[in-house]
Amino acid sequence: MVRTNVNLCGIKLDNPVIPASGTFGFGYEFAELYDINMLGTFSFKGTTREERFGNPTPRIAECPGGMLNSVGLQNPGVDRVIEEELPKLSKVFRKPVMANVSGFSLEDYVYTCERLNNADQIGWLEVNISCPNVHGGGMAFGTSASSAAEVTRAVKAVTKKPVIVKLSPNVTDIVSIAKACEDAGADGLSLINTVLGMRIDIRKRKPVLANTTGGYSGPGIFPIALGMVYRVAKAVSIPVIGMGGISKAEDVIEMMLAGATAVEVGAANLTDPFACKKIIEDLPRAMDEYGIEDLSGITKGAING
Repeated sequence: MVRTNVNLCGIKLDNPVIPASGTFGFGYEFAELYDINMLGTFSFKGTTREERFGNPTPRIAECPGGMLNSVGLQNPGVDRVIEEELPKLSKVFRKPVMANVSGFSLEDYVYTCERLNNADQIGWLEVNISCPNVHGGGMAFGTSASSAAEVTRAVKAVTKKPVIVKLSPNVTDIVSIAKACEDAGADGLSLINTVLGMRIDIRKRKPVLANTTGGYSGPGIFPIALGMVYRVAKAVSIPVIGMGGISKAEDVIEMMLAGATAVEVGAANLTDPFACKKIIEDLPRAMDEYGIEDLSGITKGAING
């Protein structure tokens, strides 16, 4: 009997598969399709201090090997998430959930994380310093080691929950930023967020997205994500969540061998709402095929092997 459970920052997961923020809403929508308690956990919709309408439409563009999105962190704000979304979630999901937090200032991050710290349902805070789809915030904090460390320290000061910092691939040296977050007290790292890109409508001769550029996700970025996870996991001692183009059980295994303790599945949820369910159900078959009895034992296998 194969073992799929892993330990993420001191919390046990039945398996390493986590739907990524922005692709799974607040969970209860997917609970109408299948029992989401089969997931390791999930990262709910990116949450900010105040309510956000998001970017103007069109927000989505198809492209080879994936898609572009420029949603712009549309969400009801942290107070309504706590008062409305979490109670609804508690009716269908009995595991700790991961809260994804974004901000436009240090004070925003601190306020939102401090509020979420008191929510019993939340197991981890995934602090997003890497969103490429908003102006004046998000990725601005993730493009320098000093800014990333500053956010990490500030958040760690107001919460006792594990803090996982979400990193951007749109940087010169992701390893130095990862190490700065670790030194500032981060309990884990998640990477990569989407890769900045764009499409142009040839007939109209203008960008397809109203925001001009957006985040590229899907199978096309898997090799980029894998390489960055490998380099970061090799340089740090804290857990890494790997994401970027994962769509099948073999991708999970490959990402864990590169150094991931767990994985997040993003764009695949938007093309197939049963994507995570299928990956989890197929993991034992893939593990048998590659002679893996304990999934947690393969993390960093390509680094230490």
